[in-house]
Amino acid sequence: MADPHGAHSEADPARTVLEACRRAGFALAGVAPASPTDYAEELRYWLGAGKHGEMHYLEKHLEARLDPERILEGARSVICVADRHVDRAPTDRLPSERRFRGRIARYARGDDYHRVIKKRLHALADELGAQFPDQRFRACVDTAPLLEREYAARAGLGAIGKHTLLIERGVTSYLLLGELLTTLELHGTGPATRIDPCATCSRCIEACPTDAITPWSVDATRCISYLTIEHRSIIDESFHEPIGDWLFGCDICQEVCPHNRPTRRTKAAARHGAYAPRTDSFDLLEILNWSEDDRRAALARSAVKRAKLNMLKRNALIVAANALGNGNDDTDHAQLRARIHELSEDQSEDALVRHTARQIRNRLQV
Repeated sequence: MADPHGAHSEADPARTVLEACRRAGFALAGVAPASPTDYAEELRYWLGAGKHGEMHYLEKHLEARLDPERILEGARSVICVADRHVDRAPTDRLPSERRFRGRIARYARGDDYHRVIKKRLHALADELGAQFPDQRFRACVDTAPLLEREYAARAGLGAIGKHTLLIERGVTSYLLLGELLTTLELHGTGPATRIDPCATCSRCIEACPTDAITPWSVDATRCISYLTIEHRSIIDESFHEPIGDWLFGCDICQEVCPHNRPTRRTKAAARHGAYAPRTDSFDLLEILNWSEDDRRAALARSAVKRAKLNMLKRNALIVAANALGNGNDDTDHAQLRARIHELSEDQSEDALVRHTARQIRNRLQV
């Protein structure tokens, strides 16, 4: 057993590890064996069907995704951690007067989770490396080729829902994940059998405006989060209206999830302060006038910087079209319409932006 100062316990190294995770401020922590994925066949089928869209990196590092030992030679355990990031009612909406702003997903409203989690994981790896000097540790946060939700579920942090997200049952699905791969052999902390947190519920499937979700699978090429964050080319016009006011990401499947209902238990669950929202949206006209320097300054600490300038302008044009189609002409309408027209004709503008502006012009007859 670990002493109060976190000294190395030969009898129970897993407890030492979990106590270190708690000291690092993670809301959830657990351990899973670093054995190969149980979903190799499903992943290969999903990729073969092209449901990953333009995320070609998923194919490029496929073998590593199937077996953590391809990421860290000799890996025996996956130390899984999670931060919660939502501290407001999950059904909040932008005030109706803010019709010319584009919403961003809740995970991106505060500091970039990649930096927040990775910094603590590196410190945790150093601490554990000092206590277990014969072992190796590697930090992973999202960008590493690891099927992190599967290992988080194996470690007992939650269960995978029909929308494919990890659910801390009865508390939240608004979770941000990180992992330490290690050669240290640790006892697992997860359930003996797979848990279904959804039963007969299908609210996420019914609520998805693009029909991207089938039970425990998402067609990324139809998903609003994919389209606005990962898809780097023209967005098919059939998706323009369903995108609604989502500028970056989408929370619809989580908004309707019963596990995200506000309860006494959810209100008592700790959230990490780094994710306190600085904004929930951006002004569309401002984005349509941004330079690259403007984008970098506005998004310096934000995960929204994942989207390039031309993608954000493309998204803003689509959201603007949806807003313009829902109201009477006024000064704000006129400014947006004028900017759309300018972008459609500006030969110095990025081709993606110019093409999307022309799509919008044709749709709205600007």
